[in-house]
Amino acid sequence: MKPITVVLADDHHIILDGLQVVLSNDEDIEVIGTVENGKEVIEFLEKNKTDLVVLDINMPKMDGITCARVIKKQFPGVKILILTMYPQKSFVDEIVKIGIDGCLLKNNTGKELITAIKRVMAGKSYFDHLKSFTSEQDEVFQFKLTKRELEIIKCIADGLSSIEMAEKLFISEHTVRTHRKNLLKKTGLSNTSQLIKYATEQQIL
Repeated sequence: MKPITVVLADDHHIILDGLQVVLSNDEDIEVIGTVENGKEVIEFLEKNKTDLVVLDINMPKMDGITCARVIKKQFPGVKILILTMYPQKSFVDEIVKIGIDGCLLKNNTGKELITAIKRVMAGKSYFDHLKSFTSEQDEVFQFKLTKRELEIIKCIADGLSSIEMAEKLFISEHTVRTHRKNLLKKTGLSNTSQLIKYATEQQIL
C-alpha cells in the first residue's frame, strides 16, 4: 500500500524534528518535505504531489490560515491539518468554513497526530479535543486573560496607539507592548486584526 505523503510546516525546527520522529514510526506515513512558512508550502505543492499538509498557525511570510485558504483554492485534493496552541470556538468555526479537514493541539501531537492524519485521509474530519470549548467565558478562562489584557484588547479595538494606551491605563509603553505580545501568544492568533475579530465574535468588546 502506498504511504500517505505529508508535508510539515512550522517555523520552529525543534517542532519539525519532533513531528518527523513521531511520523517516521508509522510505516503508512511518509514525510516528503518540511518547510518554515506558508509561502514555502505553496511552492512545495506546486512541484510535489502531496496527500496532506500539517500547518502551524503562526508562521512568517504567510500564516497557516491564509495558507490553508490558498491550498483549498489551488490544490483542493490536498488534505489539511492545523496545529494550534489554544482551542477557540471562534477559531474552529472559521477553519471549518474554510474547509480545513482537522485541527489538534500542539501539546497532543504524538500518537494523536497519526490518528488524525489517517482519519482525515479516510474522508473524515478531526476536531476531537476542541469541541468542548464553546463559550467566551470558557475561552477567556482557558487563555487566562487578565483584566489588564482585556483592557488592552478594548484599546486596540478603539484604534489607540501603544503610547495612547500607556497614557490611558497609566502604564509604560513597554508594558503595553508586552501585553500585546502576550495576548497574541496566549490566543495563538497572528496579529491584532485577528485579535479584534476574535474579541468581537466572542462579545469580549
